[in-house]
Amino acid sequence: MTLLTASEKHRHWKGAPAISRALAILGCGVASALLAASLTARPAKPDTAASRAAFLNVYRVLTSPRCQNCHPAGDAPLQGDDSHAHLQNVKRGKDGHGVYGMRCDTCHQTANLPGAHMPPGNPKWALPSPEHKMVFAGRSAGELCRQLKDQKQTGGRSLEGLLNHITNDDLVGWGWNPGEGRALPPLSRSETVAQMKIWIEGGAACPE
Repeated sequence: MTLLTASEKHRHWKGAPAISRALAILGCGVASALLAASLTARPAKPDTAASRAAFLNVYRVLTSPRCQNCHPAGDAPLQGDDSHAHLQNVKRGKDGHGVYGMRCDTCHQTANLPGAHMPPGNPKWALPSPEHKMVFAGRSAGELCRQLKDQKQTGGRSLEGLLNHITNDDLVGWGWNPGEGRALPPLSRSETVAQMKIWIEGGAACPE
């Protein structure tokens, strides 16, 4: 073991405060850097203007014939690109699948029938239930926006649940594969989903 002389011990202890000060300065610098990083990493404030603009794009889709025809204000579905009342006096019924001999699956099969303007089809073809009609037709942009945020009207679906519904539900997907002779919504399905995400992430802001 190496022994220090008295003079070496004196020089060693004399330098200790300087080392402590250097370490303290270094520690302050690290702490400042960490604080700055945490401030920078704070979530950005929701972009209300972008959210509202995105919903207006979603609104164009939801009020297109492919969507609003199955979301009427009354109990009769709509049909055609002009959204006229369904012929044959079809009604919603207690479960959204029609009444008596006029059940939806009487004409609507599991897939679109071939040919222009032939009955469209999907295994889940129906209107929303009477308890949660989810009316699109006739709603202003602000009214429909607020309706979609009201879980009492959406059957308990959250905004994330609605996004999943638009993204993955196969009956919703029919709107972009409606069969020959029917106009498509103004945005593709992927574009609609992207706009819904912007709307939700921006705070789900509603037009006036």
